[in-house]
Amino acid sequence: DWVPAVDIKEEDVRFLIHADIPGVNPKDIDVHMENGILTISGKRETETKEEREGYKRVERVRGSFLRRFTLPDTANAEQISAKSEHGVLEVIIPKQAKLQKKITVEG
Repeated sequence: DWVPAVDIKEEDVRFLIHADIPGVNPKDIDVHMENGILTISGKRETETKEEREGYKRVERVRGSFLRRFTLPDTANAEQISAKSEHGVLEVIIPKQAKLQKKITVEG
């Protein structure tokens, strides 16, 4: 297993998550939100290679990954979107409009 590096940015109207996932096919990525927790999971397949002369070196990690993030109440779970491009997964989490309600105190 491995853990992709992520950047999290808060803007006025949304949160952005960028995760480094080189070599991961978009169909092998799962992004879902449940109970205020955003989960990003997936897998990078192992390549089979024929090595010559007995030399072999493997440094790139293969296998499954999982990252979880607790989102604030202002996150709009219904409008989350994700795309993968050039080995970077971008998850866009819009913010909900701030609701304010004046409560009248009876007396």
